[in-house]
Amino acid sequence: MSKFGGKPPMGRDRVRLSTTEKQAAVAAAKDQKPEFDNDKLLNLLRSAKSELQGMRLIHMHLSLLRDKDPSSQMIVRTIIQELASKASYLQSFNISNGDVIILYKGLKLTGVTDVCQKVEQIFLAKTTLTGANPYKEFSLYSIMELALNFINVIRFIEELQANETGDHSNETKPPITLEEMAKLERSMQMFDLSPFLFNQAIANIGRNAEEDMAYFELYISIKLLQERLCPDYDITANKWLFNYFTANLDQSVLRALNHGLSFMRGRRIGININLSTVISTGFVKFDERLPLDFRGQVVLEISKGDLIENLSLFNEVVEFAQDRRYQIAVDGLNPFWVTNFDLEYLNADYAKIFWSNDMLEMDPTFEKYFMERIQEQDRCKFILARCDSVSSLVYANKVGITMVQGRAVDNILRKGVSVREAIAHAKVA
Repeated sequence: MSKFGGKPPMGRDRVRLSTTEKQAAVAAAKDQKPEFDNDKLLNLLRSAKSELQGMRLIHMHLSLLRDKDPSSQMIVRTIIQELASKASYLQSFNISNGDVIILYKGLKLTGVTDVCQKVEQIFLAKTTLTGANPYKEFSLYSIMELALNFINVIRFIEELQANETGDHSNETKPPITLEEMAKLERSMQMFDLSPFLFNQAIANIGRNAEEDMAYFELYISIKLLQERLCPDYDITANKWLFNYFTANLDQSVLRALNHGLSFMRGRRIGININLSTVISTGFVKFDERLPLDFRGQVVLEISKGDLIENLSLFNEVVEFAQDRRYQIAVDGLNPFWVTNFDLEYLNADYAKIFWSNDMLEMDPTFEKYFMERIQEQDRCKFILARCDSVSSLVYANKVGITMVQGRAVDNILRKGVSVREAIAHAKVA
């Protein structure tokens, strides 16, 4: 008699399956609906609403990857475990659309950003994004203060739950190729950009402001340019090619401005520009030809992403800007970044925050901290950009932001009304 007493050893199958049976079992497992953490995350958020202070969120937008990898969620969670030993709290959730959401506390922003960039590099080395993420960024990841985005995250999960009816992949244009990018680059060298060059006012709303306008941002409409020069491809789908495109676009804009700034006489101007462009020969030529009355009247707008990825280069650009009397604006911030960036230390003259309706639902404790951070910055001035409603202008006034920009500002100025007066009237009404 067997020494196992008629029982199979632990860890071994009681019944051996044939090859055909194993294949059938694998097929059946594939047909089963995979388990996701949507409900788990929703329940946690709803039960912990009063304990959100200090909690942050990483949203990995894996659903935006053009070539889906079934193991992508597992890969992300494995890499994120690098942070777990250092965090006072960290928990990952696989979302049914393919994304991964991570809640955490007690980690330095720089360490979190490094790990997120590592994940992004791994995936985008193999494929591209289909477009911008829900936060209007061309990035595989977003890092947010949970208190600020609590309602937004819950709505995101609830909408997924309500709309789970199969594959919702959007029809998109194919990402631009290297060959098409080369054609586009050649076209831009011979193309007149002036029809695509716009300016938008940044209005002062502070009571002590001497002028109604702080400056006018000059920008190229990439959407219109794409429709005209590259209608069959998506310029923004590949992050690195898009960065290459914007660097070339910078040079084209500088060449256009070199031919004359007479249309902006008497106005301070802002230029969206890559850090790498500022140290290029093209910018040196622009600087040499800058009219004397514009010296000290030009703001260089640097995106938050460019700053984070090239901090040492940013410091070099700041030194150059101070020497040549340019001012620096950090573009693309939200309340989370305002509370985590030391803008005085970065020597930024302006900080541009993108308006979102979610700011109206901000956690009161976090909002108080956000307002305090704004008041603490003695030299850096804040701009609330992308203001599309009067409520956004009233909010800027409420939290102590003294400059505003966006469609709502444009509409008020077209009527010949002072933005300050419009806000005062809206508050009374």
